[in-house]
Amino acid sequence: MTHFPIIIIGGGPIGMACALETQKAGIEYLVIEKGCLVNSLYNYPVNMTFFSTSEKLEIGGIPFVSNNAKPTRPEALEYYRRVATSHHLNIHLYEEVKEVKQQGTRHREQGGDFLVRTNKQDYSTANVIIATGFYDIPYLLNVPGEELPKVTHYYKEPHSYAFQKVLVVGAQNSAVDAALETWRKGADVTMVIRGEEIGQRVKYWVRPDIVNRIKEGSIRVYYHSTVAAIRTNEVDIQTPEGTVTIENDRVIALTGYQPDLEFLQKAGIELSDDEVRKPVYDEETHETNVRGIFLAGVICGGMNTHRLFIENSREHAAKIIHTIINRA
Repeated sequence: MTHFPIIIIGGGPIGMACALETQKAGIEYLVIEKGCLVNSLYNYPVNMTFFSTSEKLEIGGIPFVSNNAKPTRPEALEYYRRVATSHHLNIHLYEEVKEVKQQGTRHREQGGDFLVRTNKQDYSTANVIIATGFYDIPYLLNVPGEELPKVTHYYKEPHSYAFQKVLVVGAQNSAVDAALETWRKGADVTMVIRGEEIGQRVKYWVRPDIVNRIKEGSIRVYYHSTVAAIRTNEVDIQTPEGTVTIENDRVIALTGYQPDLEFLQKAGIELSDDEVRKPVYDEETHETNVRGIFLAGVICGGMNTHRLFIENSREHAAKIIHTIINRA
């Protein structure tokens, strides 16, 4: 069994930041990522522009230069790929961690003795950093027909939706981007929004665009409404005036995503008993109630996935490695 003093679960920007900080400290480590490098960013829409400026997406003090004030997805992918290459980060891609398990009693006194089991092999480590984000588990509509092939919870690019009757569910950035992009490629777009308006967190340069398209009737919208059922050629929408049935070819349900909190619980990490289900950890050290297991990035917020971003969680890496070094 291969041993590493530190194993980092998650190869996104924050997992990479932890790797850079560990490398700077001269500690051997391994990053394990179940998908490609920065897998969540890769799954963002192809034409996405970040809300943050490029300097706020930097990790390890490595400059991120973009062509515009707001970097694009391709620029971000190139930046993080170059960081991984230039700093020779030790990353295993397409390897999924199945279990983190305490071994023996050593963790009580010396900071951990863990078995990390993946779909490919087992590792031992003294410290585990979990930086797994929240993009893997979509909120389901839980309606009949959601399993049909025409339904997706992720949106990549608009071309395949051209000349289709498209229903977009949601009111935040991803839903707005999907509605505008598919409409501009010739789709007949209808939106279903649970609340009374387009989300206030929608990017400030995009919100007027969607509001005007709705106002002029180019994109139809049902407010205070939900999807009731999906069929091969139709969708039922529950509105304040009753059930409305519309013709439909494709459904893009972008109602948000949630972290894999069950994985944390299986590792022994406690969660708050309210709806946020925030993991128990020390805000200064980022160590959980399980000595030797640390959390970094958006996973720290539990179900409150809008509290932490790359720009305000990069500092987690330094706190964690400082704690591990001082303990050693």
